[in-house]
Amino acid sequence: MPVRTFPAFARPMARIAASLAAITGLAACNAYADTDSFVSDAPAARVVGEPVSCLSASRIRSTVVHDDRTIDFEVTGGDIYRNTLPNRCPRLGFERSISYDIRGGRLCSPEFIYPLESIGGGIQRGVGCGLGEFVPVELVRDDPA
Repeated sequence: MPVRTFPAFARPMARIAASLAAITGLAACNAYADTDSFVSDAPAARVVGEPVSCLSASRIRSTVVHDDRTIDFEVTGGDIYRNTLPNRCPRLGFERSISYDIRGGRLCSPEFIYPLESIGGGIQRGVGCGLGEFVPVELVRDDPA
């Protein structure tokens, strides 16, 4: 089988293109890795138990996306598990709807969720974002004074 080679003048351009692609990829990742300045839009909640790594898919009844990093999963019985993603997820807080794949009947950390993006009258999956741990919480209700 013949080996394909590129002309000498094309090799430097290929290296430059590969370098630019790598730099662009790293910049895109870092744009959402700023966790120090993140402030959640989620309502106040009190932790009521130990974090778990997985939720049974058959128990998940609804999800509420609060922002680019915070999702509440309501399960059978009314319990709520808050998942704070380790990094910001592009367009998650804007679109506020997600999809995910189930493996073995469970949704686990660090598997991916995908924002559902409305594009051109259709819906498609956005970039995948890793989940954090599922923390059982009780929402803090404001008492009218």
